Amino acid sequence: MESESHGPLLTALRERIEDLAVKMEKMKLAEYVELLGNPWRLMYINLLAGLARGVGIAVGFTVLGAVVLYFLKKIVMLNLPWIGGFIAEIVRVVQLKVGP
Repeated sequence: MESESHGPLLTALRERIEDLAVKMEKMKLAEYVELLGNPWRLMYINLLAGLARGVGIAVGFTVLGAVVLYFLKKIVMLNLPWIGGFIAEIVRVVQLKVGP
């Protein structure tokens, strides 16, 4: 009689274990553990990721700075009294640092 009461419990436990197995496969846990076992490959992948992030930040900041300077020049052309002089000074300093 006691084994019959455990039947639904065992079935639920089996379904839960199968569900966990599927979720672990989706997480690619085996590949991650394999990567942790090879520290040189892990360092290589992290190095490449760091270089890509650094280049992306540099390019993005350059583009953003160019866009900001472009709009600052346009605001100077509007001849706003005190804003125009301030922005003109900023643009002049940047152009002196960058060169001709």
